[in-house]
Amino acid sequence: ETSLRATGVDFLKSQNTREHHTDGYNIKNLVVRRGHPFHVQVSLNRELKADDKLSLRFGIGENPMKIRGSLMSLKPEREPEFHGWKISVVKKGGKECLLSVTSSPNAPVGKYTLNVKTGANIYKPENGVIYLLFNPWCKDDAVFMADEAQRKEYVLNDTGYIYVGSSFNIYDRPWNFGQFEEHVLDACMYLLDKSKLSLAHRRDPSYVARAMSALVNANDDSGVLMGNWSGNYRGGTAPMDWIGSVTILQQYYKTKKPVSFGQCWVFAGVLNTVMRCLGVPSRCVSNFNSAHDTEENLRVDTYVNEAGEKLNSMSLDSIWNFHVWNDVWMKRTDLPNGFDGWQAIDSTPQERSEERFQCGPCPVKAVREGDVYLPYDAKFVYAEVNADQVYWMVRKVNGRNKYIKIGTETRDIGRNISTKAVGQNKREDITKEYKYPEGSKEERKSMERAFSFIRPSEMVPRSNYASTVMENSIATHPVALRETVTKSGLHLEITNTEPLHPGNPLELAITVKTSTPGSWTIDLIGSCQLQYYTGKVQANLGTMKETINLQGKSEMQIPLKIAPDAYMKTLASVDDEVLILVTAIAEVKETNDKRTKETSMRFQYPPITVQMPEIARLNDEFTCAFIFKNKLNVALENCKLLVEGLGLFKMTTFDQGDIMPGRIMKSEIVCTPTRLGDKKIVAKLISNQMKGISTEKAITI
Repeated sequence: ETSLRATGVDFLKSQNTREHHTDGYNIKNLVVRRGHPFHVQVSLNRELKADDKLSLRFGIGENPMKIRGSLMSLKPEREPEFHGWKISVVKKGGKECLLSVTSSPNAPVGKYTLNVKTGANIYKPENGVIYLLFNPWCKDDAVFMADEAQRKEYVLNDTGYIYVGSSFNIYDRPWNFGQFEEHVLDACMYLLDKSKLSLAHRRDPSYVARAMSALVNANDDSGVLMGNWSGNYRGGTAPMDWIGSVTILQQYYKTKKPVSFGQCWVFAGVLNTVMRCLGVPSRCVSNFNSAHDTEENLRVDTYVNEAGEKLNSMSLDSIWNFHVWNDVWMKRTDLPNGFDGWQAIDSTPQERSEERFQCGPCPVKAVREGDVYLPYDAKFVYAEVNADQVYWMVRKVNGRNKYIKIGTETRDIGRNISTKAVGQNKREDITKEYKYPEGSKEERKSMERAFSFIRPSEMVPRSNYASTVMENSIATHPVALRETVTKSGLHLEITNTEPLHPGNPLELAITVKTSTPGSWTIDLIGSCQLQYYTGKVQANLGTMKETINLQGKSEMQIPLKIAPDAYMKTLASVDDEVLILVTAIAEVKETNDKRTKETSMRFQYPPITVQMPEIARLNDEFTCAFIFKNKLNVALENCKLLVEGLGLFKMTTFDQGDIMPGRIMKSEIVCTPTRLGDKKIVAKLISNQMKGISTEKAITI
């Protein structure tokens, strides 16, 4: 009798991928999620008999072996279960055999090669590599997420927003995650191999997430993105010039070399793509006024000169206007109960953790409860959202620096923690997931708990130079003292009185308020500077100094006006978006009360409008037009229009030259939809004078 041989394998791709929510992946191979059955149809050279030996063998890694658990040998009749994998015959008919395979819900994630063994014969199908991903739809998977709307957003949505700007004006930057695009899944698999995670660790989303946080930055391991905050981006793409992760991951996969350049939102955008691509629910999280503290002492020192201008060089620590990281959803089997759910991970290279630039996963609940001893990097994340800011004035006395403490701000850091809302194009504030309400009993308890693990340092300035002269007046109180209300009820507010259009004067105002009976003389100094989002000052634009008198409960608005000439040159010479920083320092003569306030604002730009149909048909061309009117008083030089639409239009940059004041730019593209569903065109206009105008438009295919 002829020996049994397999002659073909049908991976039933369209049926399997629909059932596994993997039909989006742009790849020849079968992609399935662990713990859920999929079907394969094996063709044989003759009918299957009762005593025939047939097995499906799934191997992962260089040298798959049964004993290591890297080779699953599944025999429908004799050994239907192996290492948590199951196989069964669905139906036999003639020379065909339909089999159902269910991988273990904690199987190692990665690429498996399928062979069919019949007696001594082994058949290797073409495209016989199957991609196995995490499965948020499976109750027994550590990344299980019960809510369908959340799974749609955090696993399947390939577009979204990253929130940036400042807590004074938050704005959304559209971002194409593109986890289903060509080569993106292969890039993620390459990173998994590069991570050198053991098979056991590949089962566990917390190890995978930690490894990916290390590999998305190029530090230590020639990972995906090279960070650069220098302002000089020659030889690469400026961080502001990306509108999505796809080009970055495709270029990385092609060259296997780090891509230049990233800043925090680019790192977070790419890590979000990688985690969603691997099947782990993930979201981008923006923290406004984020403390980047190098000493784990929960305090950031800010130094100003006598004119009230912030000084760069003094501090090792800093406060970023915003910082973006990611939350990934999983059960933490390695921790005590109560810390499942969202875990913070961060791929922006800031601080080493276990010898590498990696951060997380840190349970968001551990940050809220003050359990900062839990792995990984909880102290670091806790400080980012909870540090206190201490202001010091630096005065020259007999040629030496003298430091005077002029205020402590306990409520400004870790504001407006934001992510995109589920199923809606709007911002959701998730601050309450990271911290209890300011001043609540729970907040006090959580702080006390955190402080038992973090030793807040004494109240001394931490500047590189500060050790030279110490102020006697500095008591050694721990940082936990909350700022008391001043005797005069002194309060400061900073606003703009006109829109902040580049090319116009910056019309700013400082409002000074008192609220208690009495006659108060107040010395006010104010300054205006341009700064990067990392808090680094780029230019001093102007200062003001006034002494005012207020009676009882009253207020006065003091204008601060900056001429265009003071800032336009700087604005045009940097490749980053810069913010307007206003600092105000007030002192009540009668009581020595001091108050310090700073506010960052962004420039405002005219919009881009997009004209295109609301509905189009698969593979039918349609036209999309971008219109921009320069309503500013200045020419916009070297304009570039960046356009990308997933499933509609490949990322392209169009040079638009200079756009004079009052002129209108109109640019048209022709799109050919290659995929069904709701799609989006994302566009961004950048020029020497402005970096941050983006827009998007939705279309149904």
